[in-house]
This record gives sequence, structure tokens and C-alpha cells, in this order.
Amino acid sequence: MNGLYTILLLLASNIFMTLAWYGHLKLQQTGFFTNATPLIFVILLSWGIAFFEYCLQVPANRIGFAGNGGPFTLMQLKVIQEVITLVVFVVFSAIAFQMPLRWNHCVAFLLLIGAVYFVFGFK
Repeated sequence: MNGLYTILLLLASNIFMTLAWYGHLKLQQTGFFTNATPLIFVILLSWGIAFFEYCLQVPANRIGFAGNGGPFTLMQLKVIQEVITLVVFVVFSAIAFQMPLRWNHCVAFLLLIGAVYFVFGFK
């Protein structure tokens, strides 16, 4: 169960991270922010969102880490997080920015699957 909790927490934390890093760009497109909006305001808003990312990511790493009784090595945790980050970003960019999925994105995804295989497949 620790592995499942870890993955779910990492998924949720990456949703917050993506909103913190890229959500303000969408808000700018909708007119909520303008180029005249002070950058410090946008930074503080992003930090406020990122706070929730850390509230989920830190427990996910503690629960999932083999040194704490979890099922994943440090390297496995990092690869899981990177894969989740990129999947969340692709979904976000497709929904929020209507960005099409191209062939090179699919190749990159296959390479990520290869990374997961190599990190988890050999001991």
C-alpha cells in the first residue's frame, strides 16, 4: 500500500506543481493577469500553490523511500516523480493550452518507459 500512497501523493503534488509553474500563464491568457500585473504578485501566488505541492511531495517521498520502510529506492522515487511530472504536464498543456501531441512527444514518452524499465528492471 505504501507504493500506491506514494504514487497518489506524487500525482497530487505534481498537479499543484504544474499549476504553480504554468497556471499563471493560462490566467494571463484569460485576462486575469496582464503584463502589467506585478511579477512579485504572480510569484507569491505561485509560492502559495507550491506550498501544497510540498505538503504532498515530502510525505510521498518519506512513505515511499526504502530507507523508511517503503518499496522504492531513491533512484526509483525520482524516476517515478519525473514520469508523473511529464504525464501531468502533457495532460495540462493539452487541456489548458490545446497543445497537440506530436510524434516526438510520443517518442519521448517511450524513452521514459525505457527509463522506468532500466531503473526497476535491474538490481
